[in-house]
Amino acid sequence: MTRRQQLAQAAAEATARAQQSTDTRCGLCERAVQHTSRHHLVPREEGGRHGETVNLCQPCHSSVHRFLTNRVLAQRYHTVEALRAAEELQGYLSWIRKNRVEKIRNRRGSK
Repeated sequence: MTRRQQLAQAAAEATARAQQSTDTRCGLCERAVQHTSRHHLVPREEGGRHGETVNLCQPCHSSVHRFLTNRVLAQRYHTVEALRAAEELQGYLSWIRKNRVEKIRNRRGSK
């Protein structure tokens, strides 16, 4: 089995485990939420197409890409633990953990 096939299989297994969970939690803010989407820990455009993913709620997924570039995500924040510790996200994480927000609008280009 090639490395690419191994990575694709690992990603598929991780996705299946996440979908089987009845307790849907965001991998970043750890809140119980109704919906999550798959976030590539190493962005696809930086070579992470078949890499590890984590399920994030829409506000967290949007905010990660709002505050961090794909290059920075690939270089410094390619694990969930590193992403949770990202200094750029601490204010947001402190806010979101206190709220029941399911959806927000973040414009990527308007920092």
